[in-house]
Amino acid sequence: MTSPPRLPVLAGLPLAVGSGLAIPVQGRINGALGARLNDGIAAAAVSFSTGLLVMIVISLALPRGRARLAAILPAVRNRAFPRIYVVAGAIGALFVFAQSFTVGILGVALFTVATVTGQTVSGLLVDRMGIGPAGKKSVTGIRIIGCILTIAAVAWAVSPRFGGGASGDAAGLLLPILLPVAAGFLMSFQQAMNGTATMHYGTPIAATLVNFVAGCIVLWTALAVKLAVAGPANPLPGEWWYYLGGPMGCVFIGLGALLVRSLGVLVTGLGMIAGQLLGSLALDLALPTPGTVVAPATVLGTLLTLAAIILATLPWPRGALRRQRPVR
Repeated sequence: MTSPPRLPVLAGLPLAVGSGLAIPVQGRINGALGARLNDGIAAAAVSFSTGLLVMIVISLALPRGRARLAAILPAVRNRAFPRIYVVAGAIGALFVFAQSFTVGILGVALFTVATVTGQTVSGLLVDRMGIGPAGKKSVTGIRIIGCILTIAAVAWAVSPRFGGGASGDAAGLLLPILLPVAAGFLMSFQQAMNGTATMHYGTPIAATLVNFVAGCIVLWTALAVKLAVAGPANPLPGEWWYYLGGPMGCVFIGLGALLVRSLGVLVTGLGMIAGQLLGSLALDLALPTPGTVVAPATVLGTLLTLAAIILATLPWPRGALRRQRPVR
């Protein structure tokens, strides 16, 4: 087994932030495709299918990709890792499902806070349990404070958009909020599972390919049920850019699978959250949608998120939070 090399934090964290930049781009594209098709499940299935095609081409075109494809079945057959890790892509399908069915009810802001809350909490849990390839990481006071600050900063950054889509009373919003929280919570497990599989496959290319296969199976099954019940969606658009959502998913799934071994699940997730906020801010400035307003809270909340991630990432010495004795 030839596993990818570990990256130092100073190299890995910028990559995590960079991979997070692809998430809002994918969201903008998939949202537009869903509106064009008038079918969120169909849009998600198309997105995953284009991502799968990209990964098939990459796997066959690159020598390392071709060489490591042969490692997939032996690793699964020999139980090099729990076989359930093969269906990690279903978690990505759940995330897209949650996005498709709750953003219209909650609005983008509340959806973002819900998913970030779930992801940061589970990032601590997954690292503590040692599920990912980085092994067990202690739940220190600094890491907890960093997580709390991240959730607060994201809420502050998206606060100008609150009320943009949420409707109904609090009781009516409970179930729609729990779905993205659950999807965000499971994302950390997906990253840990992908990272472990990457070690045994020898490359994140194979792990990403398996993810897209599993996600496509889930989404196309759901779409088949929907077609049987409600009929087909609108025809597929001819514009090429509608089909870039899948390749964006290849970027952050592949990099996430590579980085969790070096950074751990929590720090990888926090870096992606920072990239997501930075990407959203850049999109709102460069390509604003109707009604978009970049408020000071958006900029300041994004900066606070970056500060919280640095706080959780730095190698603080033991006892850094203990009260120091006064100097006499």
